[in-house]
Amino acid sequence: MPIPLEEVRGLLDRYPARPTVGVVGSHSALDVADGAVAEGLPSLVLAQAGRDATYARYFRTLRDAHGTRRRGCVDDVWTYPKFAEIAGAAAQERLRGHGVLLVPNRAFSSYVPLDAIEDAFRVPIVGSRSLLRIEERTERDNYYALLESAGIATPKKVDRPDAIDRLSIVKLPHATRRLERGFFTVASPDEYRAKVETLTARGTVAAADLEAARIEEYVLGPVFNFNFFFSPLVPRAEGLELLGVDERRESNLDGLVRLPAAQQLELNESARIPEFTVVGHGTLTVRESILEEVFRMGEAFVDAARARYPPGIIGPFCLQTCLDPDGHPTVFDVAARIGGGTNIHLALGHPYGNALWRTEMSTGRRLAREIRRATEEHRLKEIVT
Repeated sequence: MPIPLEEVRGLLDRYPARPTVGVVGSHSALDVADGAVAEGLPSLVLAQAGRDATYARYFRTLRDAHGTRRRGCVDDVWTYPKFAEIAGAAAQERLRGHGVLLVPNRAFSSYVPLDAIEDAFRVPIVGSRSLLRIEERTERDNYYALLESAGIATPKKVDRPDAIDRLSIVKLPHATRRLERGFFTVASPDEYRAKVETLTARGTVAAADLEAARIEEYVLGPVFNFNFFFSPLVPRAEGLELLGVDERRESNLDGLVRLPAAQQLELNESARIPEFTVVGHGTLTVRESILEEVFRMGEAFVDAARARYPPGIIGPFCLQTCLDPDGHPTVFDVAARIGGGTNIHLALGHPYGNALWRTEMSTGRRLAREIRRATEEHRLKEIVT
């Protein structure tokens, strides 16, 4: 049974006046830590053994003799044999004892079982605990259902492999690297069967995952990932902010599209099938005449999330879209928490976030500013779940 919201909020009664901002050490952890430091809050990264040097060594906070930070942004690192151990009873007690507010990222919701997050993780989360599950496409009540209720355009679903009659994409997790994608494109049932055979042999996809995979029409157009922020601390009309836009760099897809078609055909047949593993991000802006529709889309998502999953979206979220020639967005993926591409704006800030806040406003800093404001106004219970 999900932990009651009032129980989570009650945990804050024993928290210090200056909480610590915690995040799992992957994905967008540096953005979160940098933002916390910029707003005068201590930062904590929860790392996995063997993957902790980035935080414990290279970005670790170093201070002068007076205690002033002179480099780095990660004030403390706690290391675990496996990320999933963060949800253990002793680990939770330690987090609460240090006044940690956890910022959920994709690593948190992938490595820690969702059932444990919803039913047993008694640590305040800055964000929308109940919305983390909608990112799992295998769930009946996933982000497609939420987008539909919001009236937001999504790619047309293909019900079964034999019904593929146009360029489509098959969405499923990577067979071994579960945080990554095993996506592939197909245009016919025969191509589907051929690629399944090749990718299964390669170890990219697993037969068990194909049963629950989503097949949908491939939307042609440039990809724009819109990084929003919603604050419950202000009047509803002021709550939605667009901070910035990013795009993904995917391997080996990006290498393939840089080759002329003739050279692509000269590759080994198996090498012609791209993989969609995200390895980085780039920053974008969008034509300003498109922004009105982008804001309408964000507002519709916020309203639908509030109605379907009260108290709704809190803090950062990302709507991943393709834009058609008229600039209309189709949403093909949703992150109901901090997006994966926000690190490109740490320290420098997002273009739109900077314009709004008149300072360098990254997603991590915007999160930390919300925490600081909520703490100062004694409203911290309004931004946690």
